[in-house]
Amino acid sequence: MNILIIGGAGYIGSHMVKMLHLAGHQVVTLDNLSTGHADAVRYGTLVIGDMADAPLLDQLFSEHHFDAVMHFAAASIVGESTVDPAKYYRNNVANTLTLLDVMIKHGVLRFIFSSTAATFGTPTQGIIDEAHLQQPINPYGRSKLMIENILSDYDSAYNLKSVSLRYFNAAGADPDCELGERHDPETHLIPIILQVASGRRESINVFGTDYNTPDGTCLRDYIHVTDLCKAHLLALNRLSENRQSAAYNLGNGEGYSVQEVIDAAVSVTGRRIPVVKAARRPGDPDRLVADAKRARSELGWVPQYPDLKTIVQHAWEWEILCRSK
Repeated sequence: MNILIIGGAGYIGSHMVKMLHLAGHQVVTLDNLSTGHADAVRYGTLVIGDMADAPLLDQLFSEHHFDAVMHFAAASIVGESTVDPAKYYRNNVANTLTLLDVMIKHGVLRFIFSSTAATFGTPTQGIIDEAHLQQPINPYGRSKLMIENILSDYDSAYNLKSVSLRYFNAAGADPDCELGERHDPETHLIPIILQVASGRRESINVFGTDYNTPDGTCLRDYIHVTDLCKAHLLALNRLSENRQSAAYNLGNGEGYSVQEVIDAAVSVTGRRIPVVKAARRPGDPDRLVADAKRARSELGWVPQYPDLKTIVQHAWEWEILCRSK
């Protein structure tokens, strides 16, 4: 198929571009490079531009006759969303509406949306399935839930079929060492820990050691970026079979604490990782773990790299061997 990737120069989007190319699809990436990297788009065509630009979208849809669109272009830093909510509602909601309206205008009615576990807010249970109450506690989560609701309405009104994929904690790097995580500033736990191991940072802050977990640190569900992309590919297959819209949680169904991640990094790297104990951050739940049974049963999704040490190993290879290539 002919696929438009919005945000394909970013961390997850660039891995998706590669996977689609290797699966035989034609790929066009649209990215404004505000957080992405042009050299991460190693396959297909890169167009530098913004999904808010309706005339540019019109031109792309007229020229390429897309079969489906995947959206990876959201602003996604929770803390930033609380101090600059306008950025999140403008980009994540208003600009996505522009994209959806151009899709409908051109009769492109398959859409895969990167949603988030942040739509659930503070969990009321240890393992979160799709039936869990969605009550986000920050503008980032609310902006994503708004689009999920809009997609439901657009399905009813315009027959736009979509799959929303609610990520838990994306991690790791391309096993071939072509692609990895390059956020600036970096906010994700595993690359921050590995930057300490490689000497690019002095220490890792652990925010809270008195949570209701076995070792007192927060427990999260980490999913390899390649497995995340595989779920998108399977979702595309689902939509190509003219199936109904759906939403899925994506995680390994197994949580690891901050301390366990640090211990895994020490084991993988063989290096000392200094830790600074800090106060809890507001809004951090004790544990956040996905129930991904629905994705397994309906999409046939089986994570290839569920083991934490494998996730850390691939991220470490990227940190020390591949970033400078």
